[in-house]
Amino acid sequence: MPDSSPPPSPNSPWENGWTPDSSRAPGTRRLYLAGALAVTTIAACVTAIVVTDKQTDDTSRTKRADPSALPGADGPGLLSFASPSKQGTPTPDERTPSSASAKAPGTTTSATTAEQSKKPSAKTPSPSKSTSSHGSSSGSSGSSGSSGSSSSTAWKSIRSVNYPDRYWQVNGGLVKLNPVNSTAARRAATFKLVKGLAKSSCYSFATADGTYLRHRNFILRAERNDGSALFKQDATFCPRPSSTSGAVMLESVNYPGRFLRHQNFQLKLDRYQNSSQYRSDSAFRLVAGLN
Repeated sequence: MPDSSPPPSPNSPWENGWTPDSSRAPGTRRLYLAGALAVTTIAACVTAIVVTDKQTDDTSRTKRADPSALPGADGPGLLSFASPSKQGTPTPDERTPSSASAKAPGTTTSATTAEQSKKPSAKTPSPSKSTSSHGSSSGSSGSSGSSGSSSSTAWKSIRSVNYPDRYWQVNGGLVKLNPVNSTAARRAATFKLVKGLAKSSCYSFATADGTYLRHRNFILRAERNDGSALFKQDATFCPRPSSTSGAVMLESVNYPGRFLRHQNFQLKLDRYQNSSQYRSDSAFRLVAGLN
């Protein structure tokens, strides 16, 4: 016999007394619960990561603050090896007039010493700081030019080594090597030795009328200081030991390797030559002022 009972009404209450909500799809409550669980899980992971990073940062700060902490004390790390240090290759002194050559095997000590004695040293003696009176005997011909015996306010005359009766003398604005046979000649052959205008450890030569000796076109002449950097360099000469005892060679501060020498009794700036003639022409003695 067929069941003729009518189907339950969709809006009729359940056995527990509440009416099902037909406005939403079935199963959404489970989705909400699953989403809430996922969000809670993500929040817990993020919190754990933040706490771990903070502990790591605190540990790093503690290690940096404690200089006594040894690297790698918290555990094994990568092995480090020290790199071999590069030893710098010494460069030759470009200011030395003659080029230095390496000692060949079999070269005797005496030959090396003789060769070195021909080269002017690069050491620059500085003028003495003590003040000496006009015509002081501290600059006599027997004194060593490389010892810096002349002071910053000394009056000096410059005598040639290979022409000992001739001195530097201003003649017509140029500096020549002349004998001194009169009062005017002695006055023109006397200069005030002062600290170098461009380098205090070197020399500059001033005349009684306030001019300075400077090279221009490699010729030594007396001119007034115009205050320029070029003039100061042209008027500064650095003393170098000469092969002649008690004499000096005067090297240009802005033309390293060029020294003052006389040629045809004219003072000029000439490049160093490894010859006895050049060394004699460029050797001078700073003696007491003649005037």
